[in-house]
Amino acid sequence: MTLNPEDLPLTEQVLLLALRDEKGTVESRASMYSYALGGAILAELVLADRVRIGQEKKPLVDAVPSTPLEDPILEECRAAIVGATRRKSAQAWVSRFAGIRKLKHRVARGLCRKGVLRDTEDQVLLLFTRKTYPTTDPGPERHLVERMREAIFGDGERLEPRVALLVALAHAAQMLPIHFPKKELKQRKERLARIVGGDLIGGATLAAVRAAQSAVRAAVVTSIVISAASHHSR
Repeated sequence: MTLNPEDLPLTEQVLLLALRDEKGTVESRASMYSYALGGAILAELVLADRVRIGQEKKPLVDAVPSTPLEDPILEECRAAIVGATRRKSAQAWVSRFAGIRKLKHRVARGLCRKGVLRDTEDQVLLLFTRKTYPTTDPGPERHLVERMREAIFGDGERLEPRVALLVALAHAAQMLPIHFPKKELKQRKERLARIVGGDLIGGATLAAVRAAQSAVRAAVVTSIVISAASHHSR
């Protein structure tokens, strides 16, 4: 059966954007990719109607009574929201999801099973080994990047929801310059604002785009501030 890249879970799409094709390691400019993964999980839960995002200034997340999900990562995160003793913000959940133990490896294994990546190891300074995930089939990532290019540099008034979500997540995690020149992205600033603001989509996905993008951006900013404060205090 032919793999449709747009049917990949958003977490797998995000990871493809973050990994170096040949080395199978995370691109240095994708240092905030884990927050995009966290945002992708939240967005998938919204799209699956397992959670709802409130309209508060700092949106809170509520679980929707429903059946478990087949995807083990999504189900783990859904169960965490269901079992929470108090309501938490979208930003708090994105940060928590981003910190799931071995999240990158769990997502990568899904892509390995589909033949997009392969699981291998390399040595670092001859001291220890690390898991890497070189690309076996570059087609899915190329397709996703091309769809993002059409969304960002085109002028269509309607976008496929999941394409808009991928652009919004990559933008919030500062990953777009990995795939597109900064100068060209700057020229499309207004277009990007419309995409991440949800202007070019509708329905339930609108809430997912706005909440995930805002939560990832807030989590990234908080991480940068904490890192800078820690460095300054040394």
